Amino acid sequence: MPKQKTHKGLKKRVKVTASGKVKFHKHNKGHLQSGKSGNRRRRLRGTTALTGPFAKKMITLLGPGA
Repeated sequence: MPKQKTHKGLKKRVKVTASGKVKFHKHNKGHLQSGKSGNRRRRLRGTTALTGPFAKKMITLLGPGA
């Protein structure tokens, strides 16, 4: 059975914390900000942590040592 390759696109976008959460930046913040409300823009700021089964799947895609 061949080794699973690291998903390079995901590796560039997320970081795994020591407790096993997946940390990432929210999308929809690239451009065209004037059409979005201030509340929405404020919510898009900063990073978000992801937990649960979907985070586990992401960690699997990142491969060993992630």
